[in-house]
Amino acid sequence: MTTLHEHLATWSAADPNRGPLADTVAAIAAAAAQLAIVVAQGPLAGDVSRLLGASADGDGQKALDAYANTLFLDHLRTAPVAAVVSEEVNDPVVLNPGGVLAVALDPLDGSNNIDLNAPLGTVFSVLPAKTPGAPQSSFFLVPGSVQLAAGFVLYGPHTSLVLTLGDGVNIFTLDRKQGVFVLTRPSVTIPAGTREYAINASNARQWPLPVRAFVEECVAGRDGPRGVDYNTRWLGAVVSEAYRILVHGGIYLYPGDIRPGYRRGRLRLLYEASPIAFLIEQAGGTATDGYTRTLDIVPTDIHEQAPLIFGSKDKVDRVIELYTESVPQAGQRPLFATRGLFKS
Repeated sequence: MTTLHEHLATWSAADPNRGPLADTVAAIAAAAAQLAIVVAQGPLAGDVSRLLGASADGDGQKALDAYANTLFLDHLRTAPVAAVVSEEVNDPVVLNPGGVLAVALDPLDGSNNIDLNAPLGTVFSVLPAKTPGAPQSSFFLVPGSVQLAAGFVLYGPHTSLVLTLGDGVNIFTLDRKQGVFVLTRPSVTIPAGTREYAINASNARQWPLPVRAFVEECVAGRDGPRGVDYNTRWLGAVVSEAYRILVHGGIYLYPGDIRPGYRRGRLRLLYEASPIAFLIEQAGGTATDGYTRTLDIVPTDIHEQAPLIFGSKDKVDRVIELYTESVPQAGQRPLFATRGLFKS
């Protein structure tokens, strides 16, 4: 079985310029393997859900958030990385000023799941660093289409590293005895025809009309325009949703909505939406904010939020179609009508 180290060695041997990227991915994987041990210990590792202070997402920074952030920064100091943007730090962190790469990451996605023994993850994006001496933030204010590599780690019953180097998607599984990632799912392609959608339905009244219309079609099932019954999934961590869609298909929706602070969604463009969009496209899927391909969006701030809809191409294309078309007002559609299912 091929290890991640062997995979990277073979890949980088084809081009000497690939060496720095291979070293950076290896550093991220080493940090993830170490974090996986702590995650698996749960309460035995201490009070890892302890609240340390405020965070940009409003949920508060947990002890495990801070630990994960420090762990990844320490490992990335050994790689040719000029600067890092992390969800846990307000400004870019300078590591190696002469480095040729920049990394954006969410060290611990889904930290609200810590106490629930539910999925957690790490999301990362690797970008080229611009001319030394340029402001570090300028490395990151570029469209996602310039990413050199992207991936995420899912800490579940087993730990999976999902990776693209721009030539397809591979999934590696952590061999905890050996402490190495092993290739277990090469050349992943998103299956078509899966009848599942993932969205937080508690916010239905806040959604934009195209999202309401699409979900209505799914809820209508075999009696509606889609002609088949659908199942709902919602796992509370975008990495777990992305993993499920990569191996099983379906669609994930986190739109912007009318709540204060959510008009541009909640996911961060640089270190959540863009890397996941890169992976999804490499696996044959589509990712959008409803109007624009996610990888074409240029951030204006390193912590900028963005709506994200991704998954099987046919389903995402239908959502894009609804955004493009003039959809009826919510009160004119059966599910949300004044005489609809929600009428008391």
